[in-house]
Parts: sequence; C-alpha cells; structure tokens
Amino acid sequence: MTSRNFPKAVLFDLDGTLLDSAPDMAAAIDAMRAARGQPPMPLADLRPYVSKGARAMVAAAFPQVDAAERERWIPEFLDHYQRELGRHGAPFDGIEAMLAALEQAGTVWGIVTNKPEYLARQLMPVLGWEQRCAVLIGGDTLSARKPDPLPLLVAAERIGVEQRECIYVGDDERDILAARAAGMPSVVALWGYRLDEDDPIAWQGDVMIDEPAELAFPAAWPGPR
Repeated sequence: MTSRNFPKAVLFDLDGTLLDSAPDMAAAIDAMRAARGQPPMPLADLRPYVSKGARAMVAAAFPQVDAAERERWIPEFLDHYQRELGRHGAPFDGIEAMLAALEQAGTVWGIVTNKPEYLARQLMPVLGWEQRCAVLIGGDTLSARKPDPLPLLVAAERIGVEQRECIYVGDDERDILAARAAGMPSVVALWGYRLDEDDPIAWQGDVMIDEPAELAFPAAWPGPR
C-alpha cells in the first residue's frame, strides 16, 4: 500500500544509502595496504563490504591477518578514513533531487548511521546538509546501534514524530531489522552496497526501490503502519 503524499518524516542510513562513500573508504584501506607493502585493493572488491562497517572492510582487505590483530587496526583505519573524508565520494545520483522534493513537501529528514558520530558530523558541511539534516545519530551516540531499534526511536523522538509516521531507508539488512523492531515502515535501497549472498527480498522491507530518483515522487513511499 502506498501513500499519495510524502511521508511526515524520513530517516536515512548514510553509507550506501545517501552517500557513495566507498571511494573514501578505499583510499583509507589503500593507505593501510601501502604501509604494509601491498598494492591497492580494487574498489569493486571493497564496495560490497562498505555497509557492513569498518571491521568487515579491514577483514576483506587483510583476510590473511588474525581477527584479533585486525581489531587492533580499526583505529588506524578510522584515522586514515578521517583524512579522506568527503574527498572522493559523493551522494548517489538522484539523492539531491529526492531530498529537495522531500523538503519542498515539508518532510523532515535525518540520518541514523552506524558510522561514528564524529565522522558523520564532519561530512554534513562538506555535503551541504548541516542545516538541512534535522537529526543525526551515529553508531556510538547511544548505548546500542542498528539492528537495535533504539537509534531510530530516539531519532523520531528528537524530531517529534511518532515512529509509525516516520520511514527508514537503508541498504543493509540491519537497517530493515531496526525499522521493523521500531515499528517504522522501511524502504530497501537497492542501489546501495550488498554482498553476493545478500537477499534483500528476504529482508521483507515494505518497499524496494531501485534508484533514489524514484523517491522524488510520493507514490513510491510506503504509508504509515
């Protein structure tokens, strides 16, 4: 069932949903590989892991390294990534038009990401979203992160919208699980980052959307629960 109007509020995942940040992540990984005498990692090989987080990307880049040792490398990855932040990536095609359509309709929008909050906040002025994004919650903002529903529930509370009137958009199964647990309708962003074994149909989101430009039209959005 779809709505004839835009949603009252929309919360978005960041990496792989609003932002094609894989090139920034790849630059960070390549800096780590270069420091260890290894060649760059092909972007296409890293891209599917971006929405899985820093640990998944470091594991993909250094599969031969013990997991405990890789864990000690996470701060190094984040340091490199902070230096590359916003230098190579950009919003996916159609994102700006979609956000403009939401804003024109009076829809409030915000971001709930598992990226550390300090990194997500540094991106906002780079993207021109600092004044437009009504709420920003990172993976370390609260005591829990997605797929726990807490970040989505707190985000809805902060913008003053009931969760059933707030839609969550994400490209990873954790996003859809969090939305369902929070009582929010969900949109599966099929343009994002996925592993070959991922099955977005099995996630059972309310709707699946191929391209951001589709969400510039109200009929594409699910209605309230």
